[in-house]
Amino acid sequence: MSIARITAVALLLATLAAGALAQSGDLPQLGPRAAPTRHVQVESLPVMDSTPAFDPAQATARYLAQINGAARARSDAYFVGGYWLQLADLIYALAVAGLLLWTGTSARIQDWAEARTPRRNYQVMLYAAAYIPITMAASFPLTLYEGFFREHRYGLSTQNLWQWLGDFGIQFSLTFATCVLLLPVLYSAIRRARDMWWLWAAGLAIAFQILTIVIWPVFISPLFNHYSPLPEGPLKNKILALARANDVPVNNVWLVDASRQSNRISANVSGFLGTARISLNDNLLNQGSSDEVLAVMGHEIGHYAMGHVTLTILLEGLVILAGFVFIHWGFVSACALFGGQWQVRRIEDVAGLPLISALGAIFLFLATPVTNSISRNIEYQADIFGLNAVRKPDAFATAMLKLSTYRKLEPGRWEEIVFYDHPSGHTRIAAAMRWKKEHIGDFDLRETATVP
Repeated sequence: MSIARITAVALLLATLAAGALAQSGDLPQLGPRAAPTRHVQVESLPVMDSTPAFDPAQATARYLAQINGAARARSDAYFVGGYWLQLADLIYALAVAGLLLWTGTSARIQDWAEARTPRRNYQVMLYAAAYIPITMAASFPLTLYEGFFREHRYGLSTQNLWQWLGDFGIQFSLTFATCVLLLPVLYSAIRRARDMWWLWAAGLAIAFQILTIVIWPVFISPLFNHYSPLPEGPLKNKILALARANDVPVNNVWLVDASRQSNRISANVSGFLGTARISLNDNLLNQGSSDEVLAVMGHEIGHYAMGHVTLTILLEGLVILAGFVFIHWGFVSACALFGGQWQVRRIEDVAGLPLISALGAIFLFLATPVTNSISRNIEYQADIFGLNAVRKPDAFATAMLKLSTYRKLEPGRWEEIVFYDHPSGHTRIAAAMRWKKEHIGDFDLRETATVP
């Protein structure tokens, strides 16, 4: 029926109704009356306290108090000892480089390579094939102490010596192959770019970093550990739901047998440019509750969702660029003083590789507060993302306590700034409790005002 027809029908009905009312004029008319009224009593409703009292500082202190005595002293000693090992690593690297340069060993290796082939790239490959085993052998005692004996001393390693040596052999092979293949590319760029070699070198290093991130979860990690799909169940469904909700392109969760190396808990969302993979450390699965696993996974998914891989590449790329500028300046200065004694006069002399390595070690040592601050702030962002995504602040706090076996819980302010690449346990638990304070009135948190 058209609008015009509907209007006409409505007018017709209105006219008929008016006529009927007019015809009813002979009925007795009633006088006006007051509308009935009734007194309505209004009372104030009781005020619901949706935000019960909760003190984040007290809650943080109660959590931290759960790790004390010998356990706290052992974790503190392990972590603080790592500060001195960073200095020991630097001194050791400088000593090895100094021996290769001052004894003329590096120059002799270069002469040996030049006598074998006239091709510069092949000379670099031969030099690298000799240099890498020599430096690895020279640093092996310190590596063995740090990676095996010290880990066993603090009860963190689950490997026997032969198992550890097997992993060390894989790592050495990867380092050897990488250096033999990439150092000729680096020195080729140095010969072509000359005074601007540091810019090209930084670009190559960043490109290699990206390549490593892309291939690591698919090709490198399986060399050290076995990956298997996490068994079907509620936990896997929750992890995948969390991933889908935050646009992580995965359809499986991988369980890693990290317990074959240590008892440390961990998880990660690794990969880049189509190689994303969610990996769950079997130690976390065995030692943690379902809520703790989800709390950690929320943090790891946060890294992917917030684009932290790209951000890390950009920020660390600036550090790499600054590092090669430092190496260029240091190389020119050192060669002006000692180049004649080392038989190293130009950056393209492959005999100067120990000097490049030494300067790189110095720069990384000095840049430790910068690189740690980049990592620590990114990790803190992921903490907050995970708290918002999973909403389990207490589970996150107890998971952080489990990291205390190898991380000092309560460092000083400057100690954390300089030496921590993750927020300290105190910082992370305090953040979780502040988040809880602001959400304690939410329906899913009203019963959690008391710290377990």
